[in-house]
Amino acid sequence: MTLENLVNFLPALFDGLIVTLTLTLVSAFLGVILGLFLALGRLTKNKITEKACWLYIWVFRGTPLLMQIVFFYYALPLLDNRLSLPKWPAAFLALSLNAAAYFAEIFRGGILSIDKGQFEAATALGLSYAQTMRKIIIPQAYRRLIPPMSNEFIALSKDTSLVSAIGMTDLLYATTQISNNNMLPIIFIPSAILYLVLTTLFTFVFEKIEKKYSAYE
Repeated sequence: MTLENLVNFLPALFDGLIVTLTLTLVSAFLGVILGLFLALGRLTKNKITEKACWLYIWVFRGTPLLMQIVFFYYALPLLDNRLSLPKWPAAFLALSLNAAAYFAEIFRGGILSIDKGQFEAATALGLSYAQTMRKIIIPQAYRRLIPPMSNEFIALSKDTSLVSAIGMTDLLYATTQISNNNMLPIIFIPSAILYLVLTTLFTFVFEKIEKKYSAYE
């Protein structure tokens, strides 16, 4: 591949990178929010809620993400035409729901790492379960969550490449199209470099966050 060819294909690769970045940020944001509620649900004393959250996590962690993406885009319309989703919503839904299952276990592990005496003290003070979590437990646990959340965030950024299975023009799909249409398999090298730059950037940001909050431990 000549330098001229590389320059010509860079805009297409950057367009794909923007799709990858958007999928990562939005799916991670939604996954974190839902994951927190799932974690709290798993820790509640309400057996129905606890079992429902466990079942959700079990299903989404136990089945391949690719299968989930294909299901939401291709299989749902077969069940009911009203359930048909465009590519973007289907991708966001699958990635967010899957990420939530993993974030939930990260949150749950962080919360359980807090000494049980904190829960007992909160109960003695008359705080409700929600107040205990919001005011005492979560503020102590979030610093411990940064490293595992960083790993999951970076894994999610790479897992977004699976949306190419439904024809979304992410970085991997754009690379594959360029390679197939122009007989240039070497285009995967600059594409891999872009993935590496993206994950390195995320790693750098999370390391800065971790160092900032570890100072208060």
